[in-house]
Amino acid sequence: MAYNFDEIIDRNGTNCLKYDGKARYFGTNDLLPLWVADMDFRTPDFIVNAIKTRLNHEILGYSLKPDSFFNSLVNWTKRRFDWQIEKEWISFTPGVVSALNFSVLSFTNPSDKVIIQTPVYFPFFTAITDHNREIAVNELINNNGDYSMDFDGLRALIDKKTKLFILCNPHNPAGRVWRNDELKALADICLENNITIISDEIHSDLILSGNKHTPLASLSPEIAAITVTLMAPSKTFNIAGLASSAAITSNPNLKRQFDKIPNSMHISSGNLFGIAAFEAAYTHGDSWLNELLNYLDKNLTFIEQFVSANLSPMKVISPEGTYLAWLDCRRLGMNDKDLREFFITRAKVGLNSGTDFGPGGQGFMRINFGCPTSVLDEGLTRIQRALQ
Repeated sequence: MAYNFDEIIDRNGTNCLKYDGKARYFGTNDLLPLWVADMDFRTPDFIVNAIKTRLNHEILGYSLKPDSFFNSLVNWTKRRFDWQIEKEWISFTPGVVSALNFSVLSFTNPSDKVIIQTPVYFPFFTAITDHNREIAVNELINNNGDYSMDFDGLRALIDKKTKLFILCNPHNPAGRVWRNDELKALADICLENNITIISDEIHSDLILSGNKHTPLASLSPEIAAITVTLMAPSKTFNIAGLASSAAITSNPNLKRQFDKIPNSMHISSGNLFGIAAFEAAYTHGDSWLNELLNYLDKNLTFIEQFVSANLSPMKVISPEGTYLAWLDCRRLGMNDKDLREFFITRAKVGLNSGTDFGPGGQGFMRINFGCPTSVLDEGLTRIQRALQ
């Protein structure tokens, strides 16, 4: 391996949310953080070097995005997903969560309904409620850990006020990488009801062994015409702090509508180092990513075996994508408040509570396995001791 994913890097004292935010979120610093969805791996050298190169020119003024910035994403989606996009389809956004908020403001009015599939990434909720829109919950079906979409329930939710659907693909926290037939069935319902789809595909590069990601908009021109796809190198290459992402929209009318919000706020120009990192990641990142995925596969196997052997009656809902595993703790017989306290005060491990992800999250915890295996071992061993 060219890259050392076993390296332990001390992130304390770097204003890192995952480590320096422990007391704020958990009420104590005395725990091992396996929560926030960033990885404990060193940012790849080709990205750091690109930032250093730009820093060597010691004027950090207003800048443009070069063609190479857009072409890096065009070439990446073709290489990784066999999806041919065009430069003109790409809009810069300062993060996928920001883009979710732009989307709600662009495609809905106050009191309109926005559909989400819970349990789901918690900023989906605030992107809707912060702008006085109504959440319509289409809860996923959990068949003994095998999550699927509830299409009958989806149809029953839709009325004249329903304007937008926010898709999470791959799904966080359930870990599903949606199949083509599932995506097409979902899109067909939205086409029939004139509903715009925002497809959050920020984890699309993080596909675990035996699975394949399909961008929703790649299925057909008709589906692409109602879809805004959100992608970023932030999760993949551990550069979330650089706040650089992209919205991909083939429909020019939809794109103009989307662009109005960030343009009106004058926040679509980006920052010098985010632009340099974005381009470097999508230009040079294949080899690093392939090694990362092999390491994440091994970490997931480690979790599965450890939980099976030592953490009964807990169960791992093994993800098909992302570096986030969904732990089913319902057989521990604790309510959600006690479950959270168990992990904080007894196990001394910081995980995300399932209730943060809305209906369907009760009795679950989310663990981040994007870390050295030794760190993961320490966290799971702490849970084992607490259970004993």
